[in-house]
Parts: sequence; C-alpha cells; structure tokens
Amino acid sequence: MGAYHAGSLAVQELLGVRDRADHVGRSLGQDIKPVAAAFLELQPLLVVGAADPGTGRVWTAALTGTPGFVRATGPRQMSVVTPQDPPPAGRPDPPLASALRTPGTRVGTIALDPRTRRRMRLNGRLRPTARGFAVEADQVFSNCPKYIQRRQSYETVTGRAPGTPRLLAELAEEQREFVRRADTFFLATVHDGGADVSHRGGNPGFVRVVSPRELSWPDYAGNAMFLTLGNLRADPRAGLLFLDWTTGDTLQLTGEAHTAFTADGGRSVRFTLTEARWTPGALPLRWSAPEYSPANPDITR
Repeated sequence: MGAYHAGSLAVQELLGVRDRADHVGRSLGQDIKPVAAAFLELQPLLVVGAADPGTGRVWTAALTGTPGFVRATGPRQMSVVTPQDPPPAGRPDPPLASALRTPGTRVGTIALDPRTRRRMRLNGRLRPTARGFAVEADQVFSNCPKYIQRRQSYETVTGRAPGTPRLLAELAEEQREFVRRADTFFLATVHDGGADVSHRGGNPGFVRVVSPRELSWPDYAGNAMFLTLGNLRADPRAGLLFLDWTTGDTLQLTGEAHTAFTADGGRSVRFTLTEARWTPGALPLRWSAPEYSPANPDITR
C-alpha cells in the first residue's frame, strides 16, 4: 500500500502539489524511532480517534496520565495505560469506550506537546490489553510546529473530577462561546484502510459558529499530504475535540465535514453536528497561558 489513498491523491492533484506530497510522504513509516519513543514517554496527554463499532460515528477523545502512561513497547507498537474503573452508575460510557475494547479497531492518535510545540501521529490497529490497549503501527510521523500554541508548563490538579457529561443535539450558547474562544482543536477522520487524528490551531475565533449545529474553519497551509482532507473526500464522518487548557472542560462532537475549494487554492471545512458531549472538568491538567504561534493568520483582517 502506498503512502496515500485515493482521497488524498485526489486533493493533491486538485491543488497541484503531488510532487511535494510524494517528497513529504517519505517521512511516513511504521517504525517508532528512538527519538519518537523518548518523546512519547514524556507526554501527559494523548488524543485518540476512531469510529464507534456499533454506531459508526467518529469520535475524538483525550486520554491523560502520568508521563510514561504512553510508551513504545516494540519497534512498531505503542501501549497505553487507561483507567480500569467503570463510569459511575447512571453515566454513559465515554464515546470511544467500545472502540477501545474492540480488537482490530482502526485508530488514529496524536501526541502533542505544547511546551516544545512538537507533535507526533501514530495510526494503526488496536489490541486491548490487561491495562488498556496497544496499537500496532501502520503510520508513524511527525509534523512541523505550525499553528501550535506554546504553553510553557502544566500541573495535575489534585482532586479535580469529571462532572456529569451532557449529551447535546445542538450547541447551546455556553458551548458556542467555548468554540469561539478556542485556539486549538483535534479532528478525527477515517477511510477504508484506517483512521487519523490531526491538530488544528489558530487565533481565537478561527473556528466560526455558523449555527447551533454547524461550524466552519479555514484549512491553513500545511505539509501538502492532505491526509485529513483526503479522508473527508473519501468519507465525510468526523469527530472533533475542543478542550479548555485551564479548566479541563471538553466538548466532543461527531458528525460530517465537507471541504470547499476556491479557484486560488484556498479551502474551508464545514462541519454538521450529529451529537455532542460536554464534560466539565474532564481532564486533570491545567496548562499555563498560551503564546500564540507566529504562523497563525491574522483573522481580524
């Protein structure tokens, strides 16, 4: 199998970047290099995306733990330790709970370190383990630091516990304002051969709330691989994760996303919501204030 499937190839052809994509695609491999393994072991946060095996809906979730909870356990295997306690009585399972218990689930993951503005993606097949799950890698690669907001430090807030999740059919004003303030979100997409999670960043306001069930954002220039837009061309299902880096609140969205292209090569993505899950205090991490990436376009112009 080549580096790209038909969806990504079609977008690369449309935008005239096939040669550049072929060059960049050489960075896609299956091996977890020593520098990547060392990076993983320092991270307190891993973002995971997959399609629910029952509903087919695509979700993105943030997993946290003491550094070392994510680590390479083989040249092509990453292992993740997850909490083993079931949710409190009366609370629904987290959206990805079923996927992370199902052998062979195609998952995408991204480890992003705001302190160094580095990110690493690992996509592959999941295998449940006694302490969580392992992923046998199909793709391992790093991205440039573009659009990552630097956060110099974090702390684990002792005693912070997730609030009761709220399931939503549309976004109330509280969640719409949450999206408007966001400088970062994570986007899970899928295709016949796998899943992927990518990072999207910009100055607050770069994600626009079109309506209680629709969001849109510009697709900024990147590495020319177009893995995310290629996946959406093949399969519009998508899962979004917004998080508050101070309070730990999370907003998870599942639905469909479609890309619009302009004659000059610009593009934007419009997302239509199927279901949302709002969880106050979902994550125990509290990060320092952001230093916005110098690559972020000025959205006030």
